[in-house]
Amino acid sequence: MTEVAGDDAGHRISLGEAFRVWLRVACLSFGGPAGQIAVMHRILVEEKHWISEHRFLHALNYCMLLPGPEAQQLATYIGWLLHRTAGGIMAGGLFILPGIIAIMGLSYIYAAYGNVGFVEALFFGLKAAVLAIVIQAVVRVGKRALRNNIMIALAGIAFVAIFFFGVPFPIIIIAAGVIGYLGARSGRPEFAATEHGGSGKKAAVDSLFGDELPEHVRPSLPRALRVGAFWLSLWLVPVAALLIGLGEANVFSQIALFFSKMALVTFGGAYAVLAYVAQQAVEHYHWVQPREMLDGLGMAETTPGPLIMVLQFVGFMAAFRDPNGLSPMLAGTLGGLLATWVTFTPCFLWIFLGGPFIETLRGNKGLAGALTAITAAVVGVILNLSIWFALHTLFRQTMPVHSLGLSFDMPVPSSVDIPALILSIAAATAIFRFNVGMLWVLAGSCLAGIAARMVGLI
Repeated sequence: MTEVAGDDAGHRISLGEAFRVWLRVACLSFGGPAGQIAVMHRILVEEKHWISEHRFLHALNYCMLLPGPEAQQLATYIGWLLHRTAGGIMAGGLFILPGIIAIMGLSYIYAAYGNVGFVEALFFGLKAAVLAIVIQAVVRVGKRALRNNIMIALAGIAFVAIFFFGVPFPIIIIAAGVIGYLGARSGRPEFAATEHGGSGKKAAVDSLFGDELPEHVRPSLPRALRVGAFWLSLWLVPVAALLIGLGEANVFSQIALFFSKMALVTFGGAYAVLAYVAQQAVEHYHWVQPREMLDGLGMAETTPGPLIMVLQFVGFMAAFRDPNGLSPMLAGTLGGLLATWVTFTPCFLWIFLGGPFIETLRGNKGLAGALTAITAAVVGVILNLSIWFALHTLFRQTMPVHSLGLSFDMPVPSSVDIPALILSIAAATAIFRFNVGMLWVLAGSCLAGIAARMVGLI
């Protein structure tokens, strides 16, 4: 494991001060990765001047290439730069702690009262708002990523591949990365790096490290081997123990194994991978229903932390419904925490293992090109997810189509849910026309769902 920081690591930012700032970042981390990254940029680059614009963007580029939530990994990366391993664990851990507590509490309520009219109505309203927010994510990412015809074509191909042909998400990401890398190496201007965060101008004050590579982030093979062994053990030993002790058919073994696999392929954040998670959790494992996946994402949207925290809700419901002799609530708690452990432990591995090597690649043209192409492909994947959400939010029934190599769900027009359609249009209007904040839209949609229940519309 890498060195643990002293109190200020030589730059006069104490761990106590860092703790307060990272807690502030965590409590403000609403709005998905775009909002979370904007909050970190404002506080760390513009307000605190803890890290330069250039180094912030370089760290973000690396985190976007990794599986897992880029905002949480970015916090871990910057915390590690400032205070070594202790700082990374503190920043990354605090980033998800409020979400862990909030999602667990909401899971208790959902499991205990999910079939009661009031709670059903609340989550009915949430789903309408979530649909509008997902569409907004497509628009936001699209405006940033689809800057030329090649990027538009990559997004279109990715959408067609995943929606109509069921091409696995990792294959789409790998292919886009290779195309971007080769395009950038060949000098094509279309693959130039896309800037993230702020206005794109240089920070007024450079980071406290300047442009020098700090000693604790200089690449070292022996240290890399120690870091890899330590974090791989934390991640995989519990998984192996469950598989050996309980067998592959046990729900806890399935949770550990499935979400460990997800930790390897969750490129592009929760929006981009949720369609695959939902397909497996609903159709293969039968842990949750399609609408419950939307309810879970609604929970993640209303609470601070990464949207991928929805996986904790899925793990909770899986173990709650198959408690293996435990009380359902205890089983659900353990299932949710297990899903969270195997989802986020690898995030620390990627940062602590790869960070020193990535720091030596600042300005690498091929890496920037790969990121640019992957971001474009993710737009197509998020569009696929928005359509999946729309089908299961606005229609009570869908019909699978399997013909000529195509495989997708078609809505049954007669099953349209009129109240859900009206609420979704209202939420989208509030977001796109009047620029209403996400939390206000979510709260208003919840109240509208409760009102619709009270007057007998749902």
